[in-house]
Amino acid sequence: MSDADYNNGTKPGLVGDFGHAGGMQAAAQDGYIKDTTTAGFQDDVIQESRNQPVLVDFWAPWCGPCKQLTPVLEKAVNEAGGTVKLVKMNIDDHPSIPGQLGIQSIPAVIAFRDGQPIDGFMGAVPESQVKEFIGRLGGGKQAPKTEEALAAAAEARAAGDQQMAARIYAMVLEGEPDNADALGGMAEMLLDAGDLDAAKGVLDKAPEDKADAPAIAAVRARIQLAEQAASLGDPAELERRLAENPKDHQARFDLAMIQNVLGDRVAAADNLLHIVKADRSWNDDGARAQLLTFFEAWGPTDEATLQARRKLSSLLFS
Repeated sequence: MSDADYNNGTKPGLVGDFGHAGGMQAAAQDGYIKDTTTAGFQDDVIQESRNQPVLVDFWAPWCGPCKQLTPVLEKAVNEAGGTVKLVKMNIDDHPSIPGQLGIQSIPAVIAFRDGQPIDGFMGAVPESQVKEFIGRLGGGKQAPKTEEALAAAAEARAAGDQQMAARIYAMVLEGEPDNADALGGMAEMLLDAGDLDAAKGVLDKAPEDKADAPAIAAVRARIQLAEQAASLGDPAELERRLAENPKDHQARFDLAMIQNVLGDRVAAADNLLHIVKADRSWNDDGARAQLLTFFEAWGPTDEATLQARRKLSSLLFS
């Protein structure tokens, strides 16, 4: 996890604990908010999430966007009145848990329920989006109109109505031409349709300050994966090799790469999880590392990401 990922390439020398002392201690006194450690994660997050959803805020003292997000998170959690709780983890002091869960950039927020990760987002998102996120988990206000439109586009895509989704994205972009979620959604649809050049063209319209937004970065990562997988060969041949030798991890890994490009995310993740379960040391833990790349490409709220992250969590913490 690089400093460039975390804080736009800067890591200030001073250690400013933006609220984990002093001004935000009062907010933590009501029991909705606390800090945790590697040793405390099981009780503070896994077990506590069986009582109500728990948001885990992965942060670092040098991370500028973290300083913007954490007060917004704390305010929204307090306003939710106990329907969710917030647990904060300093990744500098406790790198093991975020590393295992595939947290590659911060700020990152992962929601746990019943001991499993169920949703998440990355970046210093606006207060309205934080409240909408908490609202989906059980508290807070309804989403504003743009968020509702984006949710409707996602529902249309899930139902197979690509034309409706495209119209909704176009309407959002008409009013907000720099909306990263709409740009990313439109580009992803074009990529799914096999029009790589058109997808790149949509991404090129993103302003410089939103070029690394999660929705846009996810599509760029998928494009890179597609270009990488194009040279991996015939999936039928890889399946034949696996039929002859189920322990042929390289064949299984290459097949997962191709399955991802073909849109079969669940199968791709399951093949990588198979390798992780069979031999964590294979290719220097390469299967888990590639799975984390898939998570970034698919986005933290994609069903395949959530499903695979739950399975990975079970493998790592059981």
